[in-house]
Amino acid sequence: MAEIKDPENTIVITLKDGPVVIELLSDVAPKHTARMKELARAGAYDNVAFHRVIDGFMAQTGDVANANMEKNYNPGRAGTGGSDMPDLPAEFSKLPHDRGTIGAARSQNPNSANSQFFINFGDNHFLNGQYTVYGRVIEGMEHVDKIARGEPPVNPDRMISVKVAADA
Repeated sequence: MAEIKDPENTIVITLKDGPVVIELLSDVAPKHTARMKELARAGAYDNVAFHRVIDGFMAQTGDVANANMEKNYNPGRAGTGGSDMPDLPAEFSKLPHDRGTIGAARSQNPNSANSQFFINFGDNHFLNGQYTVYGRVIEGMEHVDKIARGEPPVNPDRMISVKVAADA
């Protein structure tokens, strides 16, 4: 596994094809990184589907309300919910949406991010300054590349488990 410099700010997502290690950027987006760690520690992300996966663009997941494939999964509602916590204010930065970066999914309102996020398949610089970047894949991008495509995918992949590395 990748060398983990800061286990408290590293997330390990287990996918069907293997682990994805994400370095959280707590210095850039402290509220978003804190939320991801809180939801991971609560087990809220476990079994949540990738509900919107666009080839060459990104894989979106994190709807803990409607996309848990083990609890009341609703493909028609997946992507419309969040957590029971309040929405987060935007934490825009100069960091580009490069391949492997993690972005906060939101509605039209810049301050509406909650639990959903996306992993960029490519350099999506048209998103720069419009969506909070709060992490980057440091290992396992080849597993992200294998996530089933679709809006929603016919047979969606899921995050089997999401853990803070310090807790593993």
